[in-house]
Amino acid sequence: MPLAPVALAVGAAIVGAVLGWWPLAAWTDRNIRRDRTERMPLRALRAWSAGTTALLFGLVAWRYGLDPVLPALLALAAAGVALSIVDLTEKRLPNAMVFPTLLAVAVLLMLASALTGEWLALAWAAAGSAGMFLFYFVLALISPKAMGMGDVKFALPLGLALGWFGWVMWVAGLFGAFLVGGIVAIVALALRRVTLKGSVPFGPSMLAGAVLALVLLGA
Repeated sequence: MPLAPVALAVGAAIVGAVLGWWPLAAWTDRNIRRDRTERMPLRALRAWSAGTTALLFGLVAWRYGLDPVLPALLALAAAGVALSIVDLTEKRLPNAMVFPTLLAVAVLLMLASALTGEWLALAWAAAGSAGMFLFYFVLALISPKAMGMGDVKFALPLGLALGWFGWVMWVAGLFGAFLVGGIVAIVALALRRVTLKGSVPFGPSMLAGAVLALVLLGA
């Protein structure tokens, strides 16, 4: 196995751990509304944030190497971890986190297109963002108890990143979210962590589905 991809993945994982331990954990903690006594202990939050971000950074860096699209994917992964922790804690995806994520991914994808000359990919990204937003919006209208507006808005940056690679990646990421969500729901029911009338936060499954697609189908 070539050492360069491994070294890059390890380096990215270390960077992810550092970012997850402090700035991402602090950003996450600021966006949790509960009183300090009801929140996840800060050390535990930092551990989850650092560990998950390190894992995702390592996987994405190993898969994409020094591709110009890598910064956009890392930004999505980092913000997605923070959003997932908030969603698991409070079952919401705050606008104060979703929209900066969308802006960061959009700017970094524009930079990637400028460096590679792949402007058609940027058009696919915009279409993917709009299409995924509309898909989740219709689901939210049909079943508002199962799909919240936070999920609908989180679809914007996810669809943007997936769409940049074309419709196959977009469909895989969308399908992956529901596959992961279904498995999580079954496990939660089996462990009696939720009832048939309850709901499981879907944001983490959306992120997991997108990352799975990016890692399994990426360049």
